[in-house]
Amino acid sequence: MEITMENLRVAFPAPSGELLPAVRGVSLTLGREKLGIVGESGSGKSLTARSILRLLPRQAIVTADRLEYGASSLLGCSDAAMREIRGKKIGFIMQDPKFSLNPVMTIGAQIAESFRVHYSRSHKAAAETALESLAQVQIRDPNRVARLYPHEVSGGMGQRAMIAMMLAADPDVLIADEPTASLDVSVQSGILKLIDDLVTSRGMSLILISHDLPMVSRFCDRVIVMYAGRVVEELAAKDLMSAQHPYTRGLLHCLPSFARVTRRLPTITRDPSWLSQ
Repeated sequence: MEITMENLRVAFPAPSGELLPAVRGVSLTLGREKLGIVGESGSGKSLTARSILRLLPRQAIVTADRLEYGASSLLGCSDAAMREIRGKKIGFIMQDPKFSLNPVMTIGAQIAESFRVHYSRSHKAAAETALESLAQVQIRDPNRVARLYPHEVSGGMGQRAMIAMMLAADPDVLIADEPTASLDVSVQSGILKLIDDLVTSRGMSLILISHDLPMVSRFCDRVIVMYAGRVVEELAAKDLMSAQHPYTRGLLHCLPSFARVTRRLPTITRDPSWLSQ
């Protein structure tokens, strides 16, 4: 199913009573594709993605002309309806498994619970699904890992367990918020290849949030560039390295390169007009 977002706005009340905008008029659509969202920290990437599943702080004020998953309005549906969508229809991989996994439950129990929340199956069937999910994310000994607690596994294995948990309910859409940010470089490529293989084999849609522009250009089909809560450029991922907006060009020029040796990396010269374009 398609996700449609039109004129999404997210604001937070300040102590003075003033509303501080964090996401300002974002519009996007997602079909059967891999969509990348890039930008600096604080540009509104995660808030935009979390708005889809209404995973925002209570004080957040969210409005949109349209925010729909298929025929369902995500802003207008009940909490019970949202619980049916979260996980079962749209999965969300958080940035750091150390803070996303429950420290007092084994990994297998957590994956089984995420499955049983959405499907009325026996504990045995849920446990078997948990083992199958761990095997699908290429964990060598699912039975052993299922019995471990989150603090007993490495960061890469914890992230694979998070992916397994999100895939257990077989969602149509997967949102991955900086899924490799807390991992060593040597582990990152394996996790990204795993996500790519699983999304492709299952025919899922993907929203990938990242700071890594070269990786997004290789991994995604389409890219949205955000600055200060706005979308400033949207283009095919293969064209990202030849982007035209000065902010996107600034991000690209800030990347270190072995081919271009400089004493100091350049910084972005910001134009106030970017806030109103």
